[in-house]
Amino acid sequence: MGSVSLVWHPAPAQAQIVHAGQACVVKEDNISERVYTIREGDTLVLQCLVTGHPRPQVRWTKTAGSASDKFQETSVFNETLRIERIARTQGGRYYCKAENGVGVPAIKSIRVDVQYLDEPVLTVHQTVSDVRGNFYQEKTVFLRCTVSSNPPARFIWKRGSDTLSHSQDNGVDIYEPLYTQGETKVLKLKNLRPQDYASYSCQVSVRNVCGIPDKAVSFRLTNTTAPPALKLSVNETLVVNPGENVTVQCLLTGGDPLPQLQWSHGPGPLPLGALAQGGTLSIPSVQARDSGYYNCTATNNVGNPAKKTVNLLVRSMKNATFQITPDVIKESENIQLGQDLKLSCHVDAVPQEKVTYQWFKNGKPARMSKRLLVTRNDPELPAVTSSLELIDLHFSDYGTYLCVASFPGAPVPDLSVEVNISSETVPPTISVPKGRAVVTVREGSPAELQCEVRGKPRPPVLWSRVDKEAALLPSGLPLEETPDGKLRLERVSRDMSGTYRCQTARYNGFNVRPREAQVQLNVQFPPEVEPGSQDVRQALGRPVLLRCSLLRGSPQRIASAVWRFKGQLLPPPPAVPVAAEAPDHSELRLDAVTRESSGSYECSVSNDVGSAACLFQVSAKAYSPEFYFDTPNPTRSHKLSKNYSYVLQWTQREPDAVDPVLNYRLSVRQLNQHNALVKAIPVRRVEKGQLLEYILTDLRVPHSYEVRLTPYTTFGAGDMASRIIHYTEPISSPNLSDNTCHFEDEKICGYTQDLTDNFDWTRQNALTQNPKRSPNTGPPTDISGTPEGYYMFIETSRPRELGDRARLVSPLYNASAKFYCVSFFYHMYGKHIGSLNLLVRSRNKGALDTHAWSLSGNKGNVWQQAHVPINPSGPFQIIFEGVRGSGYLGDIAIDDVTLKKGECPRKQMDPNKVVVMPGSGAPRQPLPQLWGPVATFLLALQR
Repeated sequence: MGSVSLVWHPAPAQAQIVHAGQACVVKEDNISERVYTIREGDTLVLQCLVTGHPRPQVRWTKTAGSASDKFQETSVFNETLRIERIARTQGGRYYCKAENGVGVPAIKSIRVDVQYLDEPVLTVHQTVSDVRGNFYQEKTVFLRCTVSSNPPARFIWKRGSDTLSHSQDNGVDIYEPLYTQGETKVLKLKNLRPQDYASYSCQVSVRNVCGIPDKAVSFRLTNTTAPPALKLSVNETLVVNPGENVTVQCLLTGGDPLPQLQWSHGPGPLPLGALAQGGTLSIPSVQARDSGYYNCTATNNVGNPAKKTVNLLVRSMKNATFQITPDVIKESENIQLGQDLKLSCHVDAVPQEKVTYQWFKNGKPARMSKRLLVTRNDPELPAVTSSLELIDLHFSDYGTYLCVASFPGAPVPDLSVEVNISSETVPPTISVPKGRAVVTVREGSPAELQCEVRGKPRPPVLWSRVDKEAALLPSGLPLEETPDGKLRLERVSRDMSGTYRCQTARYNGFNVRPREAQVQLNVQFPPEVEPGSQDVRQALGRPVLLRCSLLRGSPQRIASAVWRFKGQLLPPPPAVPVAAEAPDHSELRLDAVTRESSGSYECSVSNDVGSAACLFQVSAKAYSPEFYFDTPNPTRSHKLSKNYSYVLQWTQREPDAVDPVLNYRLSVRQLNQHNALVKAIPVRRVEKGQLLEYILTDLRVPHSYEVRLTPYTTFGAGDMASRIIHYTEPISSPNLSDNTCHFEDEKICGYTQDLTDNFDWTRQNALTQNPKRSPNTGPPTDISGTPEGYYMFIETSRPRELGDRARLVSPLYNASAKFYCVSFFYHMYGKHIGSLNLLVRSRNKGALDTHAWSLSGNKGNVWQQAHVPINPSGPFQIIFEGVRGSGYLGDIAIDDVTLKKGECPRKQMDPNKVVVMPGSGAPRQPLPQLWGPVATFLLALQR
């Protein structure tokens, strides 16, 4: 075992965005900006690869576009951003922000371009104009093709099967209108000729970007082509009685092709029960709520749509109100003999102007005279209001006045309102009952705000908020009417606290300046405290001060504070000396942290309405280690043994907060296994910023492991940290160290399938083999003999044919030596075995492939090793080429490919390296034991 001394400095976050979804292309545009192109409806997957220590937190955000700073999406706190069925509105710039509290955050962005092509729309427009008097008439037709797409679509116009161009025909003009941004192309047919009457098609294309196919729309132009025309079977304003069945017909009077008819209603959809069939709209048993505008629209893509509108008015009356207006000229607010007096009556009606009013006095019709005038449409009052004016009020004018509103001849009930005029008729006053000016209730309870109105008659009371500008009442309205002056609130919340205004209405009473009063609502709620929960660490023997503070509450004071330890009541701590009337926090001091005093402390704070608690977990436990995730090449594989080692690195979080760490307990468990290997690792004093390192060995390829690491101090076990380590194969240029590819992970060491061959190599192991695979060919396991081990092979069953080739291409290597040796195991078993070739592709000047090794025919059910010397002259790749033989019993496999600098061993075949597969009748070489105790750990620490 060796040890090294490493000093760790906090590493700021760094980030890089990579894509893993259904991207069409990821490219750099002309200003070095990354653009991710994706088809609408596909899945967007962006990954933010981060480095830095401690491990950075990742946050994804989005703006609407490069010119906008407004974030449109909710932040996503995850290294992977995934959007299923992406929509065009989700295009824009995506930002990945990584931060770990060290230095400035790392921010990377990528622009997502969502590609789409909608169905095109073709419309036809005509212009007819007289030229030179009546000598001839010129008719010009415009065929307008519009489509929404990204990128901008390419348009192709055709007459029949012939493509039209701008210059081939003097009678044809093709152009793009201004301000259409590439979404529209117009085909102009000038001075129509007989050959212009034909079928036209507009084909739109985005040039198969993202695999989006072209789309087209067609139109047949004839000498009868015409825009739609309509007429209605009823007047444009239709007045009906409630309960009647209404039928409106929208009749076509022109249009070729035959237009389509559609009914709509504004505002809102068609009424429930309404039936629109073609041009006929039927509404059974019409009600007042069905009033509104009904639109009939005819379209045939020629000219502009034709539209006719019916204003349906269903007779109705509601909300009868009255007003008493004293002498306006004398600015009086009281009724006085000898002064003028006006009584007004109004109803909300449909249609408003058809309402008639009739006045009665003491049960008899009021007679017009010089002192009694009845007027309509008073300019000072709402439209269609009837007023009865009494000039020079006499005692004989006192009495009961009745206003009756009606629709003559219609089955709509009359509405009436009664006004009593006497010496007791006085304007209102408003006040708050004694003891009700301030209403205090608890959150969640009902509340009642009350204002009393005196006067005759008593008008309604209107309530509103005072202290919050434009604030709405709990009902969601800015103003609420109450007939009895009481505003009732259900389940009040703290945001309802404040001042409320009550005022008299100017209707159903005197039309004078409103009288006002105010009521204060106080909503009490339990306290909110901080910290809600706090982890307190301290070394043994040191003091600790715990503080629980009141953030907010109503009332804003601490009435009592109770401390408990592990659920047991503690003696009250000394009172907090404060200058204010009520304390805003409570404190508990521990003279020394011990094993006995470690545990859970709770401070319960009350303000007489409710209570809240601060929780403190006090201990001398060490904080957890923080694994270092940016170790370069942590995985190291070992030639042939199918074992690997892993460099585990970490730092200790806040080591000085508690007693020194004495040792770590390491637990290593293979995933899906129960047993774990445990080892204690003694350490000297661990400093903050010290990188600790341990090498785990004898890990089995390709298994993953759970690693748990727990620090120990004189107090005992600290917080445990865990992580999963995975086997990853090397993807790097060859060097003097051993780089063996076992094909154990899906990345297959950076090898790729050649796109110019006939079929692909397949990665599999004994567990993923097809149970119906061809017998007597191919290996049952990989070179290690374990069912989990993977290898690469070619499947030669149908539809493969004689001579088909599959090529597996390595990463590009930079040649830094004159000679290299390629070592690999091959398995060529079956009577139809073809050939296995090893080629070297030189990248000096273009790509040049040269044969380095070849083998053909059945070599038995055995893994054998080959060593092939190569001497590339520059950057190079190696290629394994499998060639299909004469039949399906010809599967070829390879495994454990190694590329090393230097010459190959002189013996091309080592008998000890031959592995005979079970069932072949030949002896099998014993395999070394691949998994033993965790051994050979290297601890890196600061001396």
